[in-house]
Amino acid sequence: TIIHLLFLHQTGSNNPIGLNSNTDKIPFHPYFTYKDIVGFIIIIFALISLILI
Repeated sequence: TIIHLLFLHQTGSNNPIGLNSNTDKIPFHPYFTYKDIVGFIIIIFALISLILI
């Protein structure tokens, strides 16, 4: 698994033309971190409301 990750995630391993493909990517931290935190809070709120009501 580690060898697979090393070879798969090398810079340019999936880019035979060599063009910069980072222009259309969304950065992980601000978007997905906040999205996951909000989703977690909503699920916890729903479960707690089911237990208390």
